[in-house]
Amino acid sequence: MSLHGKSAVITGAASGIGRAAALIFAERGARLVLADRAADVQATAEAVRAKGGEAEAVVGDVATRAVIEQALDLAEGRHGGLDVVFANAGVSGGLTPLLELSEELWAEVLRVNLIGVFLALQGGARRMTARGRGGAIICTASVAGLRSGAGGSPYSASKAGVISLVQTAANQLAGTGIRVNAVCPGLTETGMTQPMFDYARQRGSEGKIGQLNPLRRAAAPEEIAEVVAFLASDHASYVNGQAIAVDGGLSSSHPVAPGRLS
Repeated sequence: MSLHGKSAVITGAASGIGRAAALIFAERGARLVLADRAADVQATAEAVRAKGGEAEAVVGDVATRAVIEQALDLAEGRHGGLDVVFANAGVSGGLTPLLELSEELWAEVLRVNLIGVFLALQGGARRMTARGRGGAIICTASVAGLRSGAGGSPYSASKAGVISLVQTAANQLAGTGIRVNAVCPGLTETGMTQPMFDYARQRGSEGKIGQLNPLRRAAAPEEIAEVVAFLASDHASYVNGQAIAVDGGLSSSHPVAPGRLS
């Protein structure tokens, strides 16, 4: 699944899935622009360069048009075009009960998780359309966007919105050669979920993490990033408008008691 020579922008690349994707993309030959509001994105770029890859870092709020346009322009200017956008940046919004949620929290989660993805998708698609060589846009959604039980209300709604955006964009970009897909991670150990993993380890209940999926474990960021790399590659040339769950099988079943069907 070579990405040799492809120019890619990855948001949310300071840690977690975004960082893992940056390292995998670089190993397969992509030239990268990495963006995140956390300054640690510079460390990701340095890690890529230390392995012989090519990466530039942009520090800023990627849910603002100015920052995402800066990253996209940098990719075009340095690499002569844009082939891949991985719109990955997001926030969890916590697990505040429905009746206690504020409109300010809703607005911020939707701004980062949905409007930020829209800005990356729109900006990437404009450049790819103008270039006329197609491209791949991958967005990070979540199993929380498929059904209840995997996140708070604002987070789940924002990720359902990402899935809908991917589907509508894939169709509105018909004939351009631009493929738009979403990856829907299940429970994955990232900076966003780290407090939960740390708490389970402190309690000695680490073995219960991911117990609801058939693989009985959580994912590593690299396992999600491998699917993203596939979607970015020419091997996924006929995959378009899809929301692919990478969740150990969690979303394949209705809730059941182990060993019982009723």
